[in-house]
Amino acid sequence: MSGPKDLSKSLAVLKRDKRFAHLIKKHGVPAFKWSNFERGNAFQSLCRSIIYQQVSGVAASTILARFIALFPKSEFPTPEAVRKMPVEKMRSAGLSSQKASYIKDLALKFSDGTIKHQSLNEMTNDEIVKHLTQIKGIGPWTVHMFLIFTLNRSDVLPTGDLGIRKGFKIVYGLKALPDHEKMEKLAKRWRAHASSASWYFWRVADEGRPKARAKK
Repeated sequence: MSGPKDLSKSLAVLKRDKRFAHLIKKHGVPAFKWSNFERGNAFQSLCRSIIYQQVSGVAASTILARFIALFPKSEFPTPEAVRKMPVEKMRSAGLSSQKASYIKDLALKFSDGTIKHQSLNEMTNDEIVKHLTQIKGIGPWTVHMFLIFTLNRSDVLPTGDLGIRKGFKIVYGLKALPDHEKMEKLAKRWRAHASSASWYFWRVADEGRPKARAKK
């Protein structure tokens, strides 16, 4: 199953909290799959994430398919192949000039060694955020999603994500959307399993209404 490592351990820890016990019963085991991220492949995942930025999933999927089709010799282009592709041809796939420049920068930094993608698994989450945000168009939120869906990290808490903030507000019965410090404080007991907790916060936020209270 794609997703954070030690998922069963994460669920065991979260079930100790009646709030999450209710959510686990309601929503089941987390399914960590997202169309714009590819498990284990750093360049491909980040390239896809740029393409999916600020457009609908359907439109992004079409653009991605056209982009890949520009490189008939492989299922997905290498950084070196992207560097050689003219921007005008990349734009013919439906990419904006800005996104084309972001993907070019991504390819350059992967191929010239600026991004040490083979060492990512040895880095901490904070180190990876700092390392990957050197790439144009890649911010902390994108890196947090990359950590969860590509590197399968178990302890990622994307406190800058609106869905996570809404989830916290509903699950913990807060009067206002919490800030980073408040979320970190509330997460202390299950912080090492924050990726799975985040999945449930997203489900709650998607519902757009308070959850039913868990029976004591």
